[in-house]
Amino acid sequence: MRVDNDTRDATTADSVLLTNLSPVEHEALAILTGRPPRTAKSLKLDIADIDAVLRAAGIAESLRTALEILDGPIVNAAVVRAGVRTAWEQMIAHESWHVALHAWLETPSAIRLVKRLSRQDVAIGRTLLRRADMVIKRLPAAGIPRSQLAAESLGNAHALDQGEAAATIILAVWRHQELRTDGYKNNIDRNQPSEERVRDVWARAGVLVNELARPVLYLNLPIDNASRGQTPGEPGYASLRRLLRAAPSWAVCDKTVFVCENPNIVAIAADLLGERCAPLVCTDGMPAAAQRTLLTQLRQGGARLAYHGDFDWPGLRIGNYVMRAWSATPWRFCESDYEVAEAHCAKTRHELGGDFVPAMWDDRLAIAMQRLGTTIAEEAVANVLLEDLGGS
Repeated sequence: MRVDNDTRDATTADSVLLTNLSPVEHEALAILTGRPPRTAKSLKLDIADIDAVLRAAGIAESLRTALEILDGPIVNAAVVRAGVRTAWEQMIAHESWHVALHAWLETPSAIRLVKRLSRQDVAIGRTLLRRADMVIKRLPAAGIPRSQLAAESLGNAHALDQGEAAATIILAVWRHQELRTDGYKNNIDRNQPSEERVRDVWARAGVLVNELARPVLYLNLPIDNASRGQTPGEPGYASLRRLLRAAPSWAVCDKTVFVCENPNIVAIAADLLGERCAPLVCTDGMPAAAQRTLLTQLRQGGARLAYHGDFDWPGLRIGNYVMRAWSATPWRFCESDYEVAEAHCAKTRHELGGDFVPAMWDDRLAIAMQRLGTTIAEEAVANVLLEDLGGS
């Protein structure tokens, strides 16, 4: 059954038109109003007449009263919607929110996310924003574990775990703030697993997540205080924990720091060059949080980064990311370098497979790789890289 009001305001309607009536519904209404039964599927009712019938029968004072007894208070849907909309607007404009949270809430996607996380409940949405605000006001931190931040701010060590609503809002706010202030849009790689991207955003906010996972490997990075560094000529590791809590003061201003993809290059350089090797950092594949943090610190310290990786599609994808995120330059990683390596590394080349990936620093490199169809591992050109690392 469908109800159509004769007037726009349901609270002042004089009559209602009922449509799509079943035979049983039509018969019941006919009996109520004293009309003869018919087979019609619609029936127009005068509300004043219905009120009189209900009063005479001692059922209720009016149709409205009867309906509210059966199904609860009748509300004006338009008024309710307007009230809810006003409540959301007032919540977004709340003056005490952190400035970064305020700025994020002004974006169209923000309110959609909050409504989704709160299942359209204004009260829940307000609670989520209040919890997110308490955490954001403590950021950036100085290397605090995420669980500790959650326990101290929200009373639950797992309140900021991946997938938690408050954590989702905080990460969205932090990304938005980075984009507004630093243009950090390209420093989030969509090819990385979601968990790794989340860990990286937390790291940039000074919050540690799995702080001892995948430390960054380096060799001969100069620092201002030599007593805090590794033994010259020996590879060293730096955890995300160390880089965020007590990072060395990198003495790299106007220096070239070479960056390789594979740990074996660091080992070979340490064995053959030792202390003579130029500063070298390894991404160990696609850089994770510790690798990204170190590369960011080096760039902020004034270093020039030069990158080399495997001549394969994943290698180009990593290269694109490093070049874009840290303004690195190619290191023996162009078309001519590939063609020379392909001509002299027949014993180590492998068939190139996978999807084509263009190299943003050299339009011709990927085309040459596709044409020749071979993968060349970074280790296969180690001797050439050592010439640069040794300054020869």
